[in-house]
Amino acid sequence: MNQTAMRVLQVLALLRQRRAWTAAELARRTAVSTRTIRADIARLRELGYVIDATAGAAGGYRLDRETDLPPLMLDDDEGIAVAIALHQVTTNSVAGIEGSAARALAKLENVLPPPLAAQVRAMEAATAPQTRDSGADVEASVLAAIARAVQDAEWLRFEYTPFQGERSSRRVEPYRLVSWGRRWYLVAFDLERDGWRSFRVDRMVLRPPTRRPFTPRELPADDVSGYVLRGVASAGWRFRARVLIHAPADVVADRIDPSVGLVEAVDDERCILATGADHPMTVAVHLALLDQPFTVEGPPELREAIRTLARRYAEATVAADQPLSPT
Repeated sequence: MNQTAMRVLQVLALLRQRRAWTAAELARRTAVSTRTIRADIARLRELGYVIDATAGAAGGYRLDRETDLPPLMLDDDEGIAVAIALHQVTTNSVAGIEGSAARALAKLENVLPPPLAAQVRAMEAATAPQTRDSGADVEASVLAAIARAVQDAEWLRFEYTPFQGERSSRRVEPYRLVSWGRRWYLVAFDLERDGWRSFRVDRMVLRPPTRRPFTPRELPADDVSGYVLRGVASAGWRFRARVLIHAPADVVADRIDPSVGLVEAVDDERCILATGADHPMTVAVHLALLDQPFTVEGPPELREAIRTLARRYAEATVAADQPLSPT
């Protein structure tokens, strides 16, 4: 970086330190003339910083804090991408994030060039808000505290209430935060249970920081998000089922989301699907969508749901085949 650029950045840093500076003060702090300071102020204004000047013996320069950031140098695609991202954030499960996203978008519009700002506003007006599903929100401060513990490799302590079970105290080595749907999960090594676990953040109540560092371990999987989804698939259902699919494991795995079930190969032509949902009828519908022959190993509730579904489909077909009565 050349000396002129370094000095301009130094002048900007000084303007941020206090409300107002005289040209003489800035010149003295940067060891240049007042004429050079005026040139540096002009360069900062060209970059988009709003710097007010007052005349007279006590005059000087003041940085407008509301426009402390210069105009963002975004092309059209980048500007639209930012707008879309901010709109998507409003459907996340972080408490209060909608207001923060709206404020960020408003600030972007203030510093973007007028043509691009108009495109961003058009994107906002033309995009329908997404429907938010139900679920517990997570405070941004909680996510920030967990992220800091992950970054600093420090033990994390919290109270945890699982889906089925009693509240307990946990002491873990935190490694990754994973967002899926409207849920946040922490992948951590549970020191009390001596094993890897995934914790839902909305079920955690953090205790004060431990400031206790740890030596990071090797992660339980290269794909941490997939690891979490497999854990959700095996533990987060009210109703569970085991089905023999008469198709290769790779074919079945390509047709389902990892959160829907776990696929284990039996041989080259068959596999086991361990799946579940809140209701057996949901599993019955998912099995039909696989479009592969299968055999239900259990439980009986799933067999009954499939019989009910088959009967309804058959009745609907018969009704459609009957000719309409003349009126």
